[in-house]
Amino acid sequence: MADLFSAARKDQSYTAKHIEVLEGLEPVRRRPGMYIGGTDERALHHLVAEVLDNSMDEAVAGHADWIEVELTADGYCTIRDNGRGIPVDPHPKFKKKSALEVIMTMLHSGGKFDSKAYSTAGGLHGVGISVVNALSDDFVVEVARDKKLWTQTYSRGKPKTPLKSAGAVSNRRGTSVRFHPDPEIFGKSLHLRPSTVYRMVRAKAFLFKGVEIRWSCDKKLLKPNDDVPAEAKLHFEAGLKDALAEIVGKRPTYTPQPFAGEAQLPDKIGRLEWAAAWPGDSEGETHSYVNTVPTPQGGSHELGFRAALSRAMRDYGERAGNRRAGQITAEDVADGSVVLLSLFIKDPQFQGQTKDRLGMPEAQRLVEAIIKDHFDHWLSDDAGSAAKLLEHVIERAEERLRRRQDKDLARKTATRKLRLPGKLADCSRTTPEGTEIFLVEGDSAGGSAKSARNRDIQAILPLRGKILNVASASSDKLRGNQELADLIQALGCGSGEHFDEKKLRYDRVIIMTDADVDGAHIASLLMTFFYREMPQLIETGHLFLAMPPLYRLASGGHVVYARDDKHKDELMKSEFKGNGKVEISRFKGLGEMPPAQLKETTMDPAKRILLKVEIPSAKEDAKESKRTAKLVESLMGRKPELRLAYIQENAKFARDLDV
Repeated sequence: MADLFSAARKDQSYTAKHIEVLEGLEPVRRRPGMYIGGTDERALHHLVAEVLDNSMDEAVAGHADWIEVELTADGYCTIRDNGRGIPVDPHPKFKKKSALEVIMTMLHSGGKFDSKAYSTAGGLHGVGISVVNALSDDFVVEVARDKKLWTQTYSRGKPKTPLKSAGAVSNRRGTSVRFHPDPEIFGKSLHLRPSTVYRMVRAKAFLFKGVEIRWSCDKKLLKPNDDVPAEAKLHFEAGLKDALAEIVGKRPTYTPQPFAGEAQLPDKIGRLEWAAAWPGDSEGETHSYVNTVPTPQGGSHELGFRAALSRAMRDYGERAGNRRAGQITAEDVADGSVVLLSLFIKDPQFQGQTKDRLGMPEAQRLVEAIIKDHFDHWLSDDAGSAAKLLEHVIERAEERLRRRQDKDLARKTATRKLRLPGKLADCSRTTPEGTEIFLVEGDSAGGSAKSARNRDIQAILPLRGKILNVASASSDKLRGNQELADLIQALGCGSGEHFDEKKLRYDRVIIMTDADVDGAHIASLLMTFFYREMPQLIETGHLFLAMPPLYRLASGGHVVYARDDKHKDELMKSEFKGNGKVEISRFKGLGEMPPAQLKETTMDPAKRILLKVEIPSAKEDAKESKRTAKLVESLMGRKPELRLAYIQENAKFARDLDV
């Protein structure tokens, strides 16, 4: 360390002569990343965007109705418009220079610092066009104004020629900029890509219905796989709705019509246009713009839009009596949607010269208020579509909460090696092959089962009473239910979309409940849980029902067990026909059975009876799969009227009720 400081003391002195003052556009060439974000391909194409934004500002202000964009084989880009044309008269502050030269060679010069020339504009800092000039080795500007044509040539930010008059023009006005990016800055290998520029141009045409953009590109630049025409006229009457239709394509959506519209901001400070749809595949994307400038990092306007959607959706759910809607967040509504959002506003506050993000709390408030009002009305106008969208959004919310729960569990598992419920009596075998976990009703039955089990391959998880009915419970109750949380932890395979059969810790999952009505109800609740949260566990053949006996029949030394009343009657006729007194005892529950009897009748693989739970495959038998889903929803779902209808329809088939 001493050597390091001693070396520093030997350096030359630091005096005033070491202080540099960069003038004109020299700062841009020294540090281009500060102005266009770097010197890579994205930064290269940012030059096109800066020039194009100026022409778009003229169109949005109502002074131009067409823009031409041309790429040529020599690497040049030309952008023309029929706007007012950049002023060419002497600048009042720099009388020896035209206003054109001031704009092209001085940072922070332009006509957009107040609202006199432009009410809204993408160019705000007076930097864009001069930066393009500074980073081009050849830059030619033509201005048709007051029936005269003017031209001036620059190179690397400095004038090569004075402003010249090119004669009179009678049927032309506007500005034309032709430039060639400087290879000293961007390297010789980088070139403007037609596909990138065309996408940029097409997006601008969608954003403003009042302009036609004429595209042309030398055919030598086009590759066979490029979906880019050599020439095109781009004009979209429906604006963002046309763009949305193109992005969504033929994909089915949750609502037949998109949520689209436009509105003026208060006090005439701008306007807002939007279009959104919810595709069935939930593959969403968001494209936002401010004064036609893309904001890939979002910002205040996107935050306002997302907040409005979530607030309106929660309010609609509350009006519809759906309590689950209270858990909806902006992530649930917006992330699975395709959103196009375009804000025009005075004096937008961007974060950085590249304008990738809007930082303007006032814009967030304005956008949220407008979108909330319009989305409320849109949902109310089509109750059927709104209900379908609400259910989709709630499912996304519940899946999000499930992912968070699984993530928390995974984090706890990682820090505690293998975190298992304390009441789980695990088996000693460390691999799942041949192992079983018995889900039993209560600690009493759990105690008997633990004594009766084969410790090598059989695990016991006691459950406290009747578990939650997941078909009718909210996701909050599902996440907060300790019994189900213990069950998911014990199995180790996750639930919902995160189910992973490879992580299942047991070969068989066996539901073992009492052989009475209460036991059947608990078994139904558990099967509903697996059907809703882990259907793959059933489909892959891992779920079983144990068949414990309800009766013990004994006469002399002869003992048999009966599963139910019907089986008991059959055994009385077949096993004890002609015998004297038969002792019949009914088990009150598995906890009342001695471990030896429980093992012999229910847990011993050599003697027991297991019922394998199966469900129809949606791929192999879609009709039967839908019928099963409908049946589960009718019997176990949130609507009691469906259960009543099922009971009334099928009561005549009921026999020997155990009540």
